[in-house]
Amino acid sequence: MHALPEDHTGVRMARLRRERHLTQKAISELTGIPYSTYTKTEQGVIAATPHVIAAFARGLRIEVATVMGQPYTDELRADELDILIRPIREALDIYDLGADPDVQPRRLEDLKDDAEALLVSVRAGEIKRAAGNVAGLIEEGTSAAHSLNSTEGWLTLASFYRTAYDVATKLGFSDLAQLSLARMDWAAQRGSDAILGGMYQYLRALTYLREGKFAIGQRLVTRGLSTLQQADSTREREVVTGQLHLGGAVMAGRAHDQNQALSHLEEAERIAGRTGEAVKVHYLTFGPTNVQVHRVSVLAELDQYGEAVEANGDLTIPQDWPKSRISHHYAEVARAQMWTGRLEASFQSLLKARKAAPQQAKYHPTVRETYAGLEAAHRRLPESFLSYGSWLSAANGQVA
Repeated sequence: MHALPEDHTGVRMARLRRERHLTQKAISELTGIPYSTYTKTEQGVIAATPHVIAAFARGLRIEVATVMGQPYTDELRADELDILIRPIREALDIYDLGADPDVQPRRLEDLKDDAEALLVSVRAGEIKRAAGNVAGLIEEGTSAAHSLNSTEGWLTLASFYRTAYDVATKLGFSDLAQLSLARMDWAAQRGSDAILGGMYQYLRALTYLREGKFAIGQRLVTRGLSTLQQADSTREREVVTGQLHLGGAVMAGRAHDQNQALSHLEEAERIAGRTGEAVKVHYLTFGPTNVQVHRVSVLAELDQYGEAVEANGDLTIPQDWPKSRISHHYAEVARAQMWTGRLEASFQSLLKARKAAPQQAKYHPTVRETYAGLEAAHRRLPESFLSYGSWLSAANGQVA
């Protein structure tokens, strides 16, 4: 049987609406979602878009994660990922206790290598590996940072906190992601690094993007750009500045502010022309390719799905691109293809998202929403489509 047939986002929206004794018409008026769009979303006739989900969550004053059913508890348990979350929470809680007398940290150079390895693991789509290692490294890095009280020590700890944020975000634990960011900022301030401060504002803006709070997200993008002005003029600063503009473009796109979205994209494109491909600078994957990828994403957020598909046709992804970014891109492409009626192409893009980074794709909301949308289309799809659904629902209890 197909996966996710009874618990797609539309079903959850209907349940949340009824719990508040509201009619579909009342929800439409409360959220600004067109009545026809809302009713079809509830019924599963059309897939829920990020814009609709965000408007629904704002209108009911609930978290977007609640609407989307995150975190996906059953799947996390089946994949033995749920047991890795508590140690991360505990490691984040000891940030201000000083050096632990029972922890003997290794040399700072070794810790820096491990911090780099964690960043690489996440971008390779190896979420379970990163989740399993980060808690212990945060504990070790906390003792080292307090003992050394040096810039490099604090910035290494900040990098561990960033990985905790990455893991929490990809697995759908929004509260843990926010806590990780707060710790990252705390460590970055002690390291007195303006560029890392700008990075913090960028990542913080993304949390508000996911929560559908676009106005706050844009304010954070502006603050991040201002923070970066305090740093020396370097390629590193330009890369983070450019990435902030890309984040702002997606933010504006999801808010359906086309002029601001395109303005951010144009500025990012100008910066990328100066930096070239800068895949490993803070592992932001910034450069001309990422600008093109974000253009596809922004057009989709603006509901210009045909244009998004066309923009993807002109895109060539470099061989050295991180698998996590490739997977995310194909998830976005699959969504655009689905909305333009290219169902087989959409499913093929979902397969590419899974192939690039299976652990990430399995917990990616866009992958799940697109799968549910394809299923709702009631078209003839290959047997492998059913197999994909079984994988999403963790029927075999394994991480691919």
